[in-house]
Amino acid sequence: MRIIPLCLILLICAACKTKQDATIPNIIIINVDDMGWKDVGFMGSEYYETPNIDYLSSLGMVFTNGYASASNCAPSRANLMTGQWAPRHGVYTVSPSTRGKSEDRKIIPIKNTHTLSPEHHILPEVLRENGYITCHAGKWHLSDNPLEYGFDVNIAGGHNGLPRSYYPPYKNVKIEKGNSQYLTDLVMENALKFVDTIKKPFYLNYSPYAVHVPIMAVDSIAPKYEKKSPWQGQGNPEYASMVDNLDRNIGLLINKLKEKNLLANTLIVFTSDNGGLYGITKQKPLRAGKGSYYEGGIREPFFFVLNGKIQARTKSDIPITNLDIFPTVLKYAGIDASYLQLDGNNLSPVLEEEIQVFERPLFWHFPIYLQAYNVNDNENRDPLFRTRPGSVIRKGDWKLHYYFEDQSVELFNLSEDIGERNNLAETNLEKVDELLTLLKTWWEDTNAPIPTIKNPEYVSKL
Repeated sequence: MRIIPLCLILLICAACKTKQDATIPNIIIINVDDMGWKDVGFMGSEYYETPNIDYLSSLGMVFTNGYASASNCAPSRANLMTGQWAPRHGVYTVSPSTRGKSEDRKIIPIKNTHTLSPEHHILPEVLRENGYITCHAGKWHLSDNPLEYGFDVNIAGGHNGLPRSYYPPYKNVKIEKGNSQYLTDLVMENALKFVDTIKKPFYLNYSPYAVHVPIMAVDSIAPKYEKKSPWQGQGNPEYASMVDNLDRNIGLLINKLKEKNLLANTLIVFTSDNGGLYGITKQKPLRAGKGSYYEGGIREPFFFVLNGKIQARTKSDIPITNLDIFPTVLKYAGIDASYLQLDGNNLSPVLEEEIQVFERPLFWHFPIYLQAYNVNDNENRDPLFRTRPGSVIRKGDWKLHYYFEDQSVELFNLSEDIGERNNLAETNLEKVDELLTLLKTWWEDTNAPIPTIKNPEYVSKL
């Protein structure tokens, strides 16, 4: 991996311009790893304490129906960076696509793409081409080196999907040493150096390894949560200390922006790459967690902040996904996106409350298998897999799951059944037909690969 010292990059960047153009907003995307829909105070948690994130959310618009476009790390991040659905780049999971026992898999899943092709014109490249200094801080997961994908600065990013340790030596995470020891603290320490030095519009892709496993407590914080009563399936003090510490670091970022008089001119997007890890944390009343395409696996805490454009303390129930981040960022950066093939939508009319209704179908495609962690404690369709190959569509309040193994469907009305417990497919045939027609058209439009080959090693348990 080619490593350029952060201090050298910062000196070069600082020399580029002495005064920042106040008409062009800075961009910060906060993409937390494995943080569930209710793992923050502003979404209702009474166990985790996140005062800094809650404060930041109050400065803009919160989306109660915010989604990741995939239910695990790599495909969600590839979708965000490309602004495209997974069939366009082939990243469907964290390799391989055959996770789980072969004897339990009825069909051969589609082969996964492990490294995002550099042929895709991704968000940092577009921003850099238009005058932004770009910095990645934390988990990258899409290639060996984010410097080859449009970033000027790389802080701790590589192909690894998790750190082997949050305490030094970090083993598989390469990062310049500083005053901090805990990895989440050290990533932010270096990110703050970047913000402190840059004198021109910047894009910071803050993507901490937290709160992904390994669950490693912050010793100074965990005792506080050991004294708290569990709440709706949330009661792990070690994990809670990681959430709390992440919040403290985001507070440091907020303070740095205020100190540099940058907060008012910075577009901030906050979300998570997928749902919380079921068994570590739960998102009641949502069903299941990371790796599942029930709501617990894909619905996320999600908000946008930009002073003067997005009204503080506003909320929207309009369904959005992280595919919408790319075109929305370009709109506020004043960059023409018409030459790009982006599958998300510019959300500025929603964020600026010019429109109250924004109807469109949302799609998820996962032609792969993802094993379950605990067959005795899960809320998946079956205890062996968090997901089996299939696709999902949401349109309005209706959500349909389609499974490639047996062409079965599940239909839920989320306005009445957010926990996806009551399958209405047999009693709402017209709605099933409507959504299936849209889904099949989408398969054709995106050339979505459909797994159909039977697995000769499959052993029926019936």
